[in-house]
Amino acid sequence: MDNNMIPTLTLPGEEEPVKEPQAQAAAAVQAAPAEPKAEEKPAEPVEAEDDSLNFDNLSEQEQAAVLAFVERIDIHNSETVLKYGNAAQMKISQFSDKILEDVKTKDTGAISDMLTALVAELKGFSVDEGKKSGFFGLFKRTGQSITQLKAKYDKVEENVVEIVSALTSHQKQLISDAAMLDELYKQNEQYYHELTLYIIAGELKLRRLREEELPPLLAKAQETANPADAQAASDFSQLIERFDKRIHDLKLTRMVSVQMGPQIRLMQTNDNVLAERIQSTIANTIPLWKSQMVISLGMQHAEDALKAQKAVTDMTNELLRSNAERLKTGTIETAKEAERGVVDMDTIRVANTALIDTLAEVQKIQREGAMRRAEASAELGRLEKQLRDKVLEINDN
Repeated sequence: MDNNMIPTLTLPGEEEPVKEPQAQAAAAVQAAPAEPKAEEKPAEPVEAEDDSLNFDNLSEQEQAAVLAFVERIDIHNSETVLKYGNAAQMKISQFSDKILEDVKTKDTGAISDMLTALVAELKGFSVDEGKKSGFFGLFKRTGQSITQLKAKYDKVEENVVEIVSALTSHQKQLISDAAMLDELYKQNEQYYHELTLYIIAGELKLRRLREEELPPLLAKAQETANPADAQAASDFSQLIERFDKRIHDLKLTRMVSVQMGPQIRLMQTNDNVLAERIQSTIANTIPLWKSQMVISLGMQHAEDALKAQKAVTDMTNELLRSNAERLKTGTIETAKEAERGVVDMDTIRVANTALIDTLAEVQKIQREGAMRRAEASAELGRLEKQLRDKVLEINDN
């Protein structure tokens, strides 16, 4: 990620209206760091199983931006905990909606139908109605008039022109969509990077809360045995737990962004393949058909049947050689493409590994949460006993 394209990290209430994906510009200005408190220590890198969430892997500019943002996070503000990273999540959500809308409105089946109709028109042109003899069936029935041939050719040509016009329009749209998907892919990378910075900043904040701010509260509650102090420590611990869950939600959203990358590329590949098929049809199939028709019509003027037959034979051989070579090339390319899976195995392995890691992390978080609740429950029981004993001692006196 270009250091000059560092996303702006914002807290709830600071967000600007989210723009459409095509118009989304990457921000480059980070908020100024707050004055550090005297008792606070510099933030330390957060260890993460996912190396892409490692603080040390960020650039110096990104590290400075993240540390400055950590200083501004206040988990005592309930909106901060509830909507932390919401701006990035909203971008991913609107981005996903845009991709889905593009898929829903794209009628690739219509293109396939038009290509099929075009092939049917070309194959259907035959002077010899009783035989499937191709273009050179024109010469199998003597006495066929030039007028009849031209009339039939004009009718087929009219239909072909209409189909080609529609295919050309679709081809332009496919090329435009492919370019648009390139831009969307870049924006998805930006959203992914933005979420990464939010997560790293959140984990840095969680470490500081757990290691520096929570222990004094717990120590005070244990020292004073005051229920109010115990409640304050418990409330703070719950805030930390809620913030931890919020960070986990951002990780899930980040995973959606990861999966969207190959999905965009698959859509782009489909657009390019269809555009190439249309181009091949317009540039090769139609001119070949027209050239064959010109030859066919010209041959009707020949008075020498032997010469005409020889010309037909020569052209047939030439066409067969040309088609055989084209068939060879097309068959090889088709076979290669057919052997590919819809999704590469590397993509499936990466997605599967990420899913396993996610499930393991969720299980770990739940296990740790259960342990903390058990410890808190034991502590509350002890504190309650202390309070009851104290009350009894007072009443005995």
